[in-house]
Amino acid sequence: MKNYLFALIVMLITTSVVHSQHVNLGVKGGLNAYTISGDNSADYEPKIGFNFGLLGHIHFNKVFAVQPEVVYSVQGPKYKSGGSDIHLNLNYVNIPILLQYMHDNGFRWEAGPQLGILVNARSVNGSGSTDIKVNYENIDLGLAVGMSYVKPSTGFGYSFRYNHSFTNINANDAVKSYNRGLQLGLFYLFHHKS
Repeated sequence: MKNYLFALIVMLITTSVVHSQHVNLGVKGGLNAYTISGDNSADYEPKIGFNFGLLGHIHFNKVFAVQPEVVYSVQGPKYKSGGSDIHLNLNYVNIPILLQYMHDNGFRWEAGPQLGILVNARSVNGSGSTDIKVNYENIDLGLAVGMSYVKPSTGFGYSFRYNHSFTNINANDAVKSYNRGLQLGLFYLFHHKS
């Protein structure tokens, strides 16, 4: 299944590049506010993290584009257990492929699938840290929805996005857990055409 999904992503990107008018590469970074939703009894609160990575912006025409990204993302919630603050650190490499509707003034609406690959998972309590990656699925599939703005002729912009997971990330199927998160970021597109 993972190989088919990877092949589909590569095919979509390749097809987009071949049929596009022009392609821009860029860099991005920003802040996350992630939590976990589901039938777990823990009272999870959003935890602030960060994200950074690379993006491609591929124009089909003046209105539609596709934007594939590869982003390292520090996710996971915080919660209380026995009076102690626990930070659940779930770090992913996320690969969203966003279809964008672009306005003339630089604003863009965007939505598309996102593949998340779990890099590591740790439970942090004070100065102690425990590796808990075995408790979580390695793959997380979801949907990214948001908007972005790029300042015409400069290539600098910002984005706001909501990420909604459809994959139960808990390796123990008895408890359903799903990533939910907001992202606020800045980006720069090299050789951007307005």
